[in-house]
Amino acid sequence: MQTLTANDLTLGYGDEIIIDDLNITIPKGEITVLIGGNGCGKSTLLRSLARLLKPKSGDVVLDGEAIAKMGTKEVAKKLSILPQSPVTPEGLTVHDLVKQGRHPYRGFLKQWSKDDENAVNNALESTNMTQLKDRAVDSLSGGQRQRAWIAMTLAQETDTILLDEPTTYLDMTHQIEVLDLLFDLNEKDGRTVVMVLHDLNLACRYAHHIVAIKDKQVFSQGKPEEIITCKLVHDVFQMKCDVTFDPRFGTPMCIPHGKGRCIFARPNEQSAVN
Repeated sequence: MQTLTANDLTLGYGDEIIIDDLNITIPKGEITVLIGGNGCGKSTLLRSLARLLKPKSGDVVLDGEAIAKMGTKEVAKKLSILPQSPVTPEGLTVHDLVKQGRHPYRGFLKQWSKDDENAVNNALESTNMTQLKDRAVDSLSGGQRQRAWIAMTLAQETDTILLDEPTTYLDMTHQIEVLDLLFDLNEKDGRTVVMVLHDLNLACRYAHHIVAIKDKQVFSQGKPEEIITCKLVHDVFQMKCDVTFDPRFGTPMCIPHGKGRCIFARPNEQSAVN
């Protein structure tokens, strides 16, 4: 199982620093979720972990080797990334999209092999996309389309999968569908999953490990039940809330304060920040 760490990592665009001297170790074989306010650097950090953004200083280390010194195909055989809202070429079928995941194993003269076909078929089966493999990706529903892209990352056969807001623009049903799929991949295959999520309650439900980003640094990290408090939500998101427990899963559940229709009285309400 691979190790993925960031050491003294500083990231930015031009003269703007987004992440400053950050250190983090991604737990192996677990689901890690990056949380934080808009513009805090979650997606920037994820892109750097995938070697899509060159650090201004510091290193991303994969299996003890600086990722910047590794070959592109070598990295792609160990780590796959699904960016936010990927664009699919018009008319491309699900099967042809998933086949793109085998690119790291292809060479100029290397023929399509049985191993390649097995990897594609296994990825389609794992994502319940086999029956839709001949459909055009742009004809699918949002949830089906996201599963097709996840199948492509699975075809890479990497131990580590990075996903940038995989539930963006999906309705509630499809959000759960996608997150359940990722949860099953972790449970059954032991894959390390790192993703950015905006929904804090879903992050708490699915993550083994949460990393809260604020002021260009790791503000807090750990198990959701250990770090998600009213104070953390207030400090990171500038939002007052109550934190209770999900009655079905026992994970932390945030109830934001704000305007709304009140159908019962709550006398002696405690302060949200404690």
